[in-house]
Amino acid sequence: MDSVDQKILDILQADAAMPVAAIAEKVGMSTAPCWRRIRKLEDDGVITRRVALVSRRKANVPMTIFVSVKAPRHAVEWLQAFRKLIAEIPEIVEAWRLTGDVDYQLRIVVPDVETYDLVYQRMISKLEFSGISSAIAMEEMKYTTAIPTKYIAVK
Repeated sequence: MDSVDQKILDILQADAAMPVAAIAEKVGMSTAPCWRRIRKLEDDGVITRRVALVSRRKANVPMTIFVSVKAPRHAVEWLQAFRKLIAEIPEIVEAWRLTGDVDYQLRIVVPDVETYDLVYQRMISKLEFSGISSAIAMEEMKYTTAIPTKYIAVK
C-alpha cells in the first residue's frame, strides 16, 4: 500500500461507480495500472465489496432506532440463536457485540414506531432477553460509510 492506493480508496469510498479512467486521472496515472491497483486492493481484501447506498427516506425507512440488548446468559447456544435471529430481520442493519453493561447494540431502520414494535415483538417471541432498551434517533448529525485511510501503513 502506498499513498496512491490511499487516494484510490478515498475516491472509491466517495463514489464507487466512478469510472477507472476518472480515478486514474485524479491520482495521476494511466487507466490500466490504476485498474490493476483496484483489482489488487480487492484481491487483498482491502476493498471487501462495492455497494449502492440507498436513501432511507426514499425507501420509506426514515426512522433509526438504537437498541441495547442484555443477554439472559452468556452461552454459545444463546449467541448462535441471537445471530440467527438478527440475520432473519432485515430491519436490523447493524449489530455489535460490546463490552460493558450492554451486551449488544443494534441499529434498526423502520418507517414508524408501529413497525419497530412488530420487530420488537418478533425478537422477544423467538428469544429470551434479560433486557432491551430502545432509543429513537431524532437527528442524523453525521453518517458515513467511509473509513479514514490516513492510518494505513504507507510504504
